[in-house]
Amino acid sequence: MFRISQYMQELRSPTPTGPKRAPPGPVVIWNLIRRCNLACKHCYSISADRDFPGELSTEEVFRVMDDLKGFKVPVLILSGGEPLLRPDIFDISRRARAMGFYVGLSTNGTLIDESNIAQIAATGYDYVGISIDGARETHDRFRRMAGAFDASMRGIRLCHRHGIKVGMRFTMTQDNARELPQLLTLMDDEGVDKFYLSHLNYAGRGNINRKHDVALETTRWAMDLLFDTCWDHVQRGLEKEFVTGNNDADGVYLLHWIRRHLPGREAHMRVKLAQWGGNSSGVHIANIDNLGNVHPDTFWWHYRLGNVRERPFSQIWQDTSDPVMAGLKARPRRVKGRCGACSYFDVCGGNTRVRAMQLTGDPWAEDPACYLTDEEIGVEGTADRIALTPYHRAAPLRPAQSGK
Repeated sequence: MFRISQYMQELRSPTPTGPKRAPPGPVVIWNLIRRCNLACKHCYSISADRDFPGELSTEEVFRVMDDLKGFKVPVLILSGGEPLLRPDIFDISRRARAMGFYVGLSTNGTLIDESNIAQIAATGYDYVGISIDGARETHDRFRRMAGAFDASMRGIRLCHRHGIKVGMRFTMTQDNARELPQLLTLMDDEGVDKFYLSHLNYAGRGNINRKHDVALETTRWAMDLLFDTCWDHVQRGLEKEFVTGNNDADGVYLLHWIRRHLPGREAHMRVKLAQWGGNSSGVHIANIDNLGNVHPDTFWWHYRLGNVRERPFSQIWQDTSDPVMAGLKARPRRVKGRCGACSYFDVCGGNTRVRAMQLTGDPWAEDPACYLTDEEIGVEGTADRIALTPYHRAAPLRPAQSGK
């Protein structure tokens, strides 16, 4: 995750560069259930509205939580499917809070209503993230359910009304990118605390629909808009969070944004971003699926590292006998192509390895979704990345007109 607001605050009020601090353990995104009341186009878990056999029981979840706590995992993001369909979700959540985890709930929001909002508030979630994929018509089409947008917005409003930190999650594709300005306006209008833009990752239905990934020039337009919006909020003292995920080239592109707008501060930010280091799948980000399988992150469901029924997570996560885990934990990672030759490798870390694997079969190949030019990353002698693949040749999008 790339925390834009954190770095914009750093631009406004620079702090001394101290030693790099690694978190005590990985953030664990836990897909507790695969069942979902929706069938979204970009779902990485390919969930459906049916029961999936073999999911971890409450007691098994509790045992894993004890191991995670002993392994100094600081954060649990409880996800699905739709986690609110799991009957014991509040028992799990309350226990996690009592154990001292930072606990987030990742939901489509359609099941949050007047009947359960008091229980959600009483559970004490540190954060509730709700997916919004565009304006009403677009969202309902992506979510494949009429009325999904209104139901999700009801969930956002109820969380806001009950004092719960709530965020909008937006997975950007060629089909909905033009509505990003509307969603940023909606964020302000509704008093939403956080905006998370997720670049499409090639996993699950997202892999099936990767031909709809955003053209690279459109990604640049969207990131400029997000950086401009966040900087405006910081300048006005508005406490909103803006973050992105699944494309660590965002950190490099921020440096180029700073070069254009605040050139005297680029060197300081380069040091700060190198301390961040880019992609941390398999290191500081982990995933446990509904069956207890452990993956380097949520988009690696095709690649199993082990199962918590067979070995504790703490043992699986430290085992580098697996070649993918050994490669992900290597410092520096040994990646190929433009990523390996990039002069900003210390900032990006080679970006998202799962995209390279899905497209080429090689997890160490260059990431096909890097949206910076060869000149911008200091790479010579190869074709310009902006026009490298057919589904990245579309022109940048114009914002949608208000009301459409």
